[in-house]
Amino acid sequence: MKRNGLTTAVRMVIAGALAGTLAACGGGGSGDGSAVNASSQGTSVGAVTGFGSVYVNGTRFQTSGTVSSDDGIEREDQLHKGMILKVKGSWDGRGAGRADDVSYDDTLRGPLTSMNWDDIEKTGQLQLLNQTVRLDRQTVFRGATPLELAGNPGAYNVRISGWRMENGDFRASYVGARSAGSRFDDFNDVEIEGLVANLDTSARTFEINGLQIDYNSATGDDDFDLDDLRNGLAVEVEGYLEDGILIAREIEDEDDLFDDDDDVEISGEIYDFDASGRSFRINGVQVQYNRGTEFDDIRESSLQNGLFVKVEGDFRNGVLIAEEIEGRDGDVELDGRLEQIDLSNEVLIVSGIRVQLTPGTLIDDDDDDDRRSRVEDINGFRVGDYLEIEGRQRSENGGYLEAFTIEREDDDDDDDYELEARIDALSSTSVTFMNLEILLNGYSTDGVRVGDEVEVEYRSTSGGQYELTDDIDD
Repeated sequence: MKRNGLTTAVRMVIAGALAGTLAACGGGGSGDGSAVNASSQGTSVGAVTGFGSVYVNGTRFQTSGTVSSDDGIEREDQLHKGMILKVKGSWDGRGAGRADDVSYDDTLRGPLTSMNWDDIEKTGQLQLLNQTVRLDRQTVFRGATPLELAGNPGAYNVRISGWRMENGDFRASYVGARSAGSRFDDFNDVEIEGLVANLDTSARTFEINGLQIDYNSATGDDDFDLDDLRNGLAVEVEGYLEDGILIAREIEDEDDLFDDDDDVEISGEIYDFDASGRSFRINGVQVQYNRGTEFDDIRESSLQNGLFVKVEGDFRNGVLIAEEIEGRDGDVELDGRLEQIDLSNEVLIVSGIRVQLTPGTLIDDDDDDDRRSRVEDINGFRVGDYLEIEGRQRSENGGYLEAFTIEREDDDDDDDYELEARIDALSSTSVTFMNLEILLNGYSTDGVRVGDEVEVEYRSTSGGQYELTDDIDD
């Protein structure tokens, strides 16, 4: 059956209903002062996915509009999607929260050395301060496009908000760029975090991932005693570069992210995974799980280094005791045309696939430097938009795609669609994904079976159906 776009009248009614609903809970500004029936009190650490006030880890936190930061950011309106925040406050587990304090801290900051970017796969990596940073579809770019950065890396200074990986590299959630002659912080040009190595207390030097650091002129920040420096300690260093050496002005211990007995939410990439000890780390935080830990969208047997997860639990004696571990790595990619919009249920039909939005969905545009609220993000969708979506394949209700990230592509006239997903059904004439039947159109299905993860290219037909335009790629 052909899926026609909603009529203008229906779309206006639904848009008005959604805008009124979300505006009632503060969609256009900061906190509205309403009470939150909190079930958790503590700290939530994760990337911003929307504004009005701020959405972090699927919770909309009411805020005062101020931000604690040493990196030149003082107000909420200076934040961008993708920036990783530390929010102290309370939340109800159903999407509502109140922030008592919102803080931001750059992971890395300094001159960009090199960068590569595959604009088809939406992946790449960059280097600054001798550190390697991985880029992917979930990375938000501001100030310059990834192609501009890759084309002339020496012309930019960048600030990175991201997660530490197993090998000491980073995975970027946010990349902000400015011209090489401008600063993000008027006092400290560069910032780096990582593990102390090759400490020489006599010369007062050490290294982080091969970058030499001189701390003769440094002071400890937040009561950190420089005499406590040791190899293997996670630290944050701010200062300036001189002949390739980071001259440190401030050094801070990075192992004090949470307070004892905090309720905690944190998202990031697993490293130091120990199956026998039922433990791993996320951004320097040790996580311990046990028989009582609940697993959502992931099995315990699937845990491994490099997996992106969200962990909820209690912080006790320096360890996060996990009550729930949720898989947050996408297993579906869809590039296609927006055909229908159901704003009341926050559902899109994209090239025949039902796409469900959530409070954790990051909606982004090419070259989008503004800070629209989540209401404006959703109301900004138009039938005919070409979207690139990453998310998780769901089997409930006939199957749908839960969107983690959605990027709107400007002026894309491509009517060929691409989908990477698991096959739900297969016959001699068609293949089905998430309740979307695609006619084989004479192409072979040799070597693929139901449950296989495959890549297909397809298009819509004048008869309202969909058909393959190439062989299925297993």
